Amino acid sequence: MIAIFRRDMTILRAESAGTAGGWDAGTVDDRALLLELYRQMLSIRRVEEAAAKAYAQGKIGGFLHLGIGQEAVCVGAIAALKPEDYVVATYREHGHYMAKGGTAKGVLAELYGKSTGCSKGMGGSMHLFDAAHNFLGGYGIVGGHVPLAAGVAFASKYRGRKDVTLCFFGDGSVPQGAFHEGISLAGLWKLPVVFICENNQYSMGTPLYRTLAVPDVTERASGYAVARDRLDREAGSDVLEVRRRIGAAVERARETQQPTLVEVITYRFRGHSMSDPGNYRTKDEIEEWKQRDPVTVAREKLKTSFQVSEDEIVSLEAHVKAEVKEAVEFAEKSPVADGKAMWDWIYADKNTDPRRF
Repeated sequence: MIAIFRRDMTILRAESAGTAGGWDAGTVDDRALLLELYRQMLSIRRVEEAAAKAYAQGKIGGFLHLGIGQEAVCVGAIAALKPEDYVVATYREHGHYMAKGGTAKGVLAELYGKSTGCSKGMGGSMHLFDAAHNFLGGYGIVGGHVPLAAGVAFASKYRGRKDVTLCFFGDGSVPQGAFHEGISLAGLWKLPVVFICENNQYSMGTPLYRTLAVPDVTERASGYAVARDRLDREAGSDVLEVRRRIGAAVERARETQQPTLVEVITYRFRGHSMSDPGNYRTKDEIEEWKQRDPVTVAREKLKTSFQVSEDEIVSLEAHVKAEVKEAVEFAEKSPVADGKAMWDWIYADKNTDPRRF
């Protein structure tokens, strides 16, 4: 059974899937689907814009890595999953958390360091976590989570389950040893995992041509007996195309235990983090990429390909704006995380005298 949800989890449409995994475009109303995916991308965009504003006002501390411009990747890919499937992400994971079932309130409260956040205010921007929706976190070590995702997929296979794991990472993870260790194990053990490289052209402030001798990330797949796919920047900006292509990899993993390495060409419109002005890029480059803004692309497709009226789109956008405004107010009014609560999430006895060690 396939269900397309609003953020309040009201079912917009439910139909039987034509395949064992993902959403089959032949059985799902693409108009309703794209409306939902547009809503998700817009909500993620507005949440991150609100977070950037709060950070500039000093209401959010620590690191803040925004994925503005990359929304089609996480939304399209996660749309191909079933609820019981898993997602493991890097530290640019706000959109992934929301696409997997998280809420605007949950992410903003977490960024504000409030107890009502998805990680109780103790994870911050880089460590969102939502076990209830099988979102197994954002990780701050570049590439270090790739073997963890292979481990999650191994657990699914070991237990004889049909779960699939998606592992998202940036192009900066590819030269890291942990990336190769994780994908090597997946190929060797035939694990139900899809590795997704969100290639946004820069490893922090370093352009791709200075970090990868072989720019096509997917060429590494053949060395580990892993299937591969590569989405160019046109496909990477089209949320429906991302869903279709990742859906094929998810189906392969679910039915044949064959892992896949997928590279999606994308772009972030802001710097690596809020502390990065992005001066290593030209304004012309950024503006050229903005012509492929995935949110704008989806909006135009709704109007031209599915005859969705401007009034209907504006109404949806107003709903998202109100939802994010409410989430900001919720985050600001929520209680600050209690430091004593950290003892609830570790193995050590909180009454143990640390001087004994």
